[in-house]
Amino acid sequence: MRAYIMAGALLFQLPAATLVRAQSAAPAAQPAGVPDTAVAVTFGGWIDTYYAYDFNRPPAIDRSYTAEVARHNEFNVNLAYVDATLTGARVHGRAAIQFGNSVQANYAAEPRIGSISGPDVSRFLQEAWAGYKVAAPLWVDAGVFLSSFGNEGFISRDNWTYIRSLVGENSPTAEAGVRATWQATPKFAIQGKLLNGWSIISETNHSKALGVRLDWTPKDGYDIVYDAFFGNEMPDSLPGQLRTWHEAIVQVKPAAVLQLRGTFDYGTQARAGGNGTAAWRGWAAIARYQLAPTVAVAARDEYYSDPEQVIVVTGLGDGLRASGASFDVDVAPIPRLRWRSELHYLRGKDPLFPDHSSNGLNRNDPLIVTSLGLTW
Repeated sequence: MRAYIMAGALLFQLPAATLVRAQSAAPAAQPAGVPDTAVAVTFGGWIDTYYAYDFNRPPAIDRSYTAEVARHNEFNVNLAYVDATLTGARVHGRAAIQFGNSVQANYAAEPRIGSISGPDVSRFLQEAWAGYKVAAPLWVDAGVFLSSFGNEGFISRDNWTYIRSLVGENSPTAEAGVRATWQATPKFAIQGKLLNGWSIISETNHSKALGVRLDWTPKDGYDIVYDAFFGNEMPDSLPGQLRTWHEAIVQVKPAAVLQLRGTFDYGTQARAGGNGTAAWRGWAAIARYQLAPTVAVAARDEYYSDPEQVIVVTGLGDGLRASGASFDVDVAPIPRLRWRSELHYLRGKDPLFPDHSSNGLNRNDPLIVTSLGLTW
């Protein structure tokens, strides 16, 4: 998610064998013996409608520090998209257009350099990429992608909770560039990226950024992921400031109905003038339990700290320092339909959250949201 300035899969149970975000994963290739001309094109989409009630009752209705539930006391569309996916033995690709509150919020800070950039078009382009299989275990793709960083993606259906954690919100969501994915062994994959920058489609400067993701499944029910980002996000008019970011994810499945996941982020960025580095960090721990074939519950605890406001600009002395918890209930009466409800609570070190009271801000932010989503 971008830095916010204060003003405001079709399957019900996610597979435990992989943590690669479902919406950004490359489609499976056909057998190698099939000619390149034998390709399949599938069409699909997703509609995510929601109603949220923020007990602070923010006066402007907009909610802060989130793209996932951006409006208070309003029926609206969080995300709707349509897509076309091509799958072949040597080629693959995906094109998807999108709309919704989360799209408006997430792409609001898309850079504008020159007259042909910014969110006007970029926010509607969820993905548009094409790829070629260079060798049996190696794909190279180019275009605009949903980020494969992290474990909470932009499409709520693919996450264990409806609202993303602060760690998830503030890791890259969109990216543009080139990626190479090498399935070194059935249990180990490496993805390298050359990108325009941190969670952007349009460029901010003449620099490019590097990204890497390692996925390891030592045995069934255990997954370990490492993500990293290296780049300069300053405009060319200012001295460069190297940003580095590291993320570790561990997921285990101790029982058929229970899944556990922990995420830890740590990032740094050089301060202006070469005076050391500023750091931010965060973590999230989540458990998901399958009560019945059509009902699951999830609980999450989380913390995020960005005191020098590298990623999230609050304008307050302590930046974004907040902890939170959530409880989620998922009901899927049929595989294509999902009804999700969540109790969500955040508490900041400073008064961070817009409030209807005369002082305008509150340290606490309790919320309830319910959503109905449909896949086709």
